[in-house]
Amino acid sequence: MSGKPKLTYFNGRGRMESIRWLLAAAGVEFEEEFLETREQYQKLIKDGVLLFDQVPLVEIDGMKMVQTRAILSYIAAKYNLYGKDLKERALIDMYVEGTADLMGMIITFAFTPPKERNLALIIERATTRYFPVYEKVLKQHGQEFLVGNRFSWADVQLLETILMVEEKEPTVLSKFPVLQAFKARISNIPTIKKFLQPGSQRKPPPDDQYVATVIEVFKKD
Repeated sequence: MSGKPKLTYFNGRGRMESIRWLLAAAGVEFEEEFLETREQYQKLIKDGVLLFDQVPLVEIDGMKMVQTRAILSYIAAKYNLYGKDLKERALIDMYVEGTADLMGMIITFAFTPPKERNLALIIERATTRYFPVYEKVLKQHGQEFLVGNRFSWADVQLLETILMVEEKEPTVLSKFPVLQAFKARISNIPTIKKFLQPGSQRKPPPDDQYVATVIEVFKKD
């Protein structure tokens, strides 16, 4: 087996996409195995691979890791994207959790019945609760990155979140000039720029086929 991390998940974004982003940002190549049938998922459970019967699953450094937050924290620490001390790590955690809250609303959007989808709420939360915080932080310290004036997990996840919201509302950053500059700056970091190019392992927004596959795999017997 190669030394590359192996990611087991659906061929779509979901809870794995932030993991793909962080590995890519660190310049780490990874392999993927896509869940396409319920039988694959049941076999992973039967084999005792999924600690809580949940994916994402990431095999790295001899471990079979589950729980998205634990996986992301490990990758961030391993590749020096988690600050230089406990205080910086705490700030990174706070900023990451903020983006995770907003991202969660978008991840579940495709699985919500059309009549119950509330895109306006997502945009409202982005522009009044979350993006103003990051705009203020970057403006106050005047540095290129969110924490410690060095590239971190917080920067990666904020850019991922911005791009996800822009897919829903392209003008969402119109009142946030500092975030506009941040987006351009982080997008041009070589590893990020490569990941944003066509043909990378970045996944497109969820379509009907992706949603149907997820529902089929997770359906109860």
